[in-house]
Amino acid sequence: MSGIEIAMASILAMLVLIYAGMHVAVALALISFVSIGMLRDFTIAGNMLSLAFKDAISDYLFGVVPLFVLMGLLVSAAGIGRDTFSVANQIFRRITGGLGVATVAANAVFAAITGISIASAAIFTKVAVPEMLRHGYSPRFAVGVVAGSSVLGMLIPPSLLFIIYGVLTEQSVGALFLAGVIPGILLTLLYSAAIIVIGHLNPSFLGDVKYSIDDETKMPWSEIASKILPIVILVALVLGGIYGGFFTPTEAGAAGAAGALIIALVKRRLTWRSFWQVMVETGHTTSSICILIIGASVYSRMLALSGFPSMLSSAVVESNFGITVVLLLYILVLLLLGTILDSASIMLLTLPVILPVLIAANVDLIWVGVLTVLGVEIGLLTPPFGIAVYVIKSTLGPNSDISLGDIFRGAAPFALMMAVILALVFVFPKLATAFI
Repeated sequence: MSGIEIAMASILAMLVLIYAGMHVAVALALISFVSIGMLRDFTIAGNMLSLAFKDAISDYLFGVVPLFVLMGLLVSAAGIGRDTFSVANQIFRRITGGLGVATVAANAVFAAITGISIASAAIFTKVAVPEMLRHGYSPRFAVGVVAGSSVLGMLIPPSLLFIIYGVLTEQSVGALFLAGVIPGILLTLLYSAAIIVIGHLNPSFLGDVKYSIDDETKMPWSEIASKILPIVILVALVLGGIYGGFFTPTEAGAAGAAGALIIALVKRRLTWRSFWQVMVETGHTTSSICILIIGASVYSRMLALSGFPSMLSSAVVESNFGITVVLLLYILVLLLLGTILDSASIMLLTLPVILPVLIAANVDLIWVGVLTVLGVEIGLLTPPFGIAVYVIKSTLGPNSDISLGDIFRGAAPFALMMAVILALVFVFPKLATAFI
């Protein structure tokens, strides 16, 4: 078999193994080992595999992953998500669909200090869903708005997916963070506007809402300020440090984690038990990401040996389709893979293949980064995988009457709105690059 045939066979084998249930990182490493053995010999394959495990994540930049994960989990432990929602509820409680808008707004603010969608989904399922159900919102809408707005965590900076994309493509993480600002704000506004408009045109979509405003205890401004202050401090520390040139992204992650730890201690919401759980979960999340990056590294080396990326780049350059069609096909692949894989796995699987083509065509990789994150985040809401949906179902508990189908159907309108923002960014690249 030629190198091109081996590479194409490896991609097909990869999809088969993943559909069969094999872990993505294991499938990447196994297929790469066998393919390199067929291209060269298995001694070289073994050496390349060991080098990948040794060198793939040894760079200083990779320290940003555990630090931002740690910061996000400490923020969760400090109860900042609950505080954010209570403040947003006070602001939007008199608006039609106000609790839904408050959930979106709180998720947007929470996203600016965590960058982890799954954390947002879990926290706001506990905080927002019971409150919405108490006020008469339909279960489907309540879980749908939490699922839909949780994806803001990967678009509004700082974002773990932008960090992974920046590492894989050797692009500036700070520039990627800036690129996510306008699309993130647009998606937040679209979600909020849609809830208000639908609430007026079709109130039954929201449910039999009881606007019992009078019996709500109004939060004094001093309490609002005390709840908002930690958020302002962390955003200024992390994003201000990066954009002000004081910190590298890795140093900003360390500063943010330290700041989140101090806030959690000051609020007295961090016990030794919860701190241990935070550290263990940080280790689990970081190790799963790192093993994926290692697998993608050896997979990229195998593709380079096969000559497949060069062939693909030449074919695209010489074809009449142009890079626009290639990007549309790439986005379609992201959406399809989103039905079976998590966001990081999709990026690690597709970027080694498409990246040489994009570089050869001189495509703005920052713009493509925003398209990529939007594409893979839609997958968090789509069946059968939809990891955000499963997180919400798990958080609701086994005794909940809300089914997986209810959550998927409730999240569907928000997935469509994400697709609208994806189309806008595709047609108007300046939405991603205006601040760069």
